[in-house]
Amino acid sequence: MVSPSPSTPAAARATAPADSTDPSHRTAVALVAVLAALTAVAPLATDMYVPGFPAMGDTLGASSSAVQLTMTAFLAGLVVGQLLIGPLSDSLGRRGLLLSGTAAFTVFSVACAIAPNIGVLTGARFLQGVSGAAGMVLARAVLTDRFQGAELPRYFAVLSQIMGVAPVAAPVLGGVILAVSTWRAVFVVLTVMGGLLLLGVIRKVPETLPPERRHPGGITNTFRAMGALLGRRTFMGYVLVLAFISAALFAYISGSSFVFENLHGVSATTYSLIFASNAVAMLIAGAAFSQLAGRVRLNNLLVGAVAVAAVGALAQVLLVLTVGETLAGTWITLFITAGGIGMVFPSTLSIGQALGRNAPGAASALLGGLQFLFGALAAPLVGVFGEGSSLPMAVIMLIAVAAAGVALVGLARPWEGQGEPTATATETA
Repeated sequence: MVSPSPSTPAAARATAPADSTDPSHRTAVALVAVLAALTAVAPLATDMYVPGFPAMGDTLGASSSAVQLTMTAFLAGLVVGQLLIGPLSDSLGRRGLLLSGTAAFTVFSVACAIAPNIGVLTGARFLQGVSGAAGMVLARAVLTDRFQGAELPRYFAVLSQIMGVAPVAAPVLGGVILAVSTWRAVFVVLTVMGGLLLLGVIRKVPETLPPERRHPGGITNTFRAMGALLGRRTFMGYVLVLAFISAALFAYISGSSFVFENLHGVSATTYSLIFASNAVAMLIAGAAFSQLAGRVRLNNLLVGAVAVAAVGALAQVLLVLTVGETLAGTWITLFITAGGIGMVFPSTLSIGQALGRNAPGAASALLGGLQFLFGALAAPLVGVFGEGSSLPMAVIMLIAVAAAGVALVGLARPWEGQGEPTATATETA
């Protein structure tokens, strides 16, 4: 339901069942649906055009490395955009930035579709990433403004599931588009998506940060608040858990096609099914989180999720070193790791946003910005260390998950129980 009146007791707000016939509940569902779509558009824009890389190089007369740089530019834009837009929204409000960001994403999608050369396309992709970041970073901030208690983790679980499914669906959708048109049509589709999202924001997303709740002192103080968050041990511990787990996920995304298709000889179609099955593991984990949030401490769920991811990653390395390369072993261990990752995302987002409730935009910027920064840095490492074995991917994933565990124990210290729905918004560890 939408944020109740201040007179409603906190416990009642957290436990009252949602009434699907209540207009406020329908309004909340519509709001979350638009925010979920805004969250999905960036990962869709990242991967939808990947099947068209060869044709793009031919059309624009560009090398494969130059074409791949367009994706790097987009990811860099996502990082920069989140780190800028999130803090700005704490001072200027959410709706205006969300409208302008979504409109700009639509415009830069058109620029990508008509780009005459690889240089223009790379620049347009960077700006598309910066503007597309608005939807991602502000969706989390709007949820934090609008909901509280056990509701908030459940809605973050929805966004996390979208983040898990979108990268899997994107290449498939791109392949369908390329079967009937050219790579430029992918950006036309993204343009249409941007226009529909803009309409959704206009109709369904109100301003959730009224002037009296905005950071006083202008933009300078807003970025100072982000600096204060950077200095908070506990908050940064959860940020780093999310960032390192994202590095493990991106290493898997970038390396798994080589492992399954080149090493194990499966077809592209079979690989898509394997990739989709591991995405199902993330969906199941996210659904489990939604059911358990409010009944089990979020920190306990996070500890369990990191442990599951660690077991899967360690088993993958040990299997390669002892038994050797096996299709079933690689598939099963990656499924386990993906399940753990699928519960880490909503756990860290829920706890991190709770700890940063006094500056939700800045908190969202650090959570999302470092998530994509670490992911972008990890993605090419698999190729750097060789594609003749699954061991580089397995080791990089294990190191990333282990680093997440170190951040969890050394900085976040989950036994302290901070960031729980019942905790106060003034925690300052």
